[in-house]
Amino acid sequence: MDSVHLTQREFFDKLEELFNQKRGAKHGAIYLVQKRLSFDQVNTDAARDNELSDIHVTKPMPIIVRASNGKSKSERVDKIKMSTIVQPHDIDAFYLRYADICKSGMAALKPRDRSKKKAKAKKKKILG
Repeated sequence: MDSVHLTQREFFDKLEELFNQKRGAKHGAIYLVQKRLSFDQVNTDAARDNELSDIHVTKPMPIIVRASNGKSKSERVDKIKMSTIVQPHDIDAFYLRYADICKSGMAALKPRDRSKKKAKAKKKKILG
């Protein structure tokens, strides 16, 4: 992935494009990952002794949000990866927009066809 993170506006635009690419496709995946960004932690002796020291942070920490189209190594050329960093004071506004984009994007995705799996299970139950 590029070492440069996108701005929130760029991230949302590209996320919408990613959902639009998958709209109507036979199959595919979009991976959304979010985690706390803890790059400025100071490792003190007390923090090293306590395994859960990162739970009690002194200030709110930013989060990193990533999105990918989930292409494998063999399709590395087509892989789309993007990320953005959200500061604590921007989280509420970010999640409002993020939820709207995800809802609209996922509503247009084709649901997984599970009829074959159900038919196999039913047949197995009858025979077994």
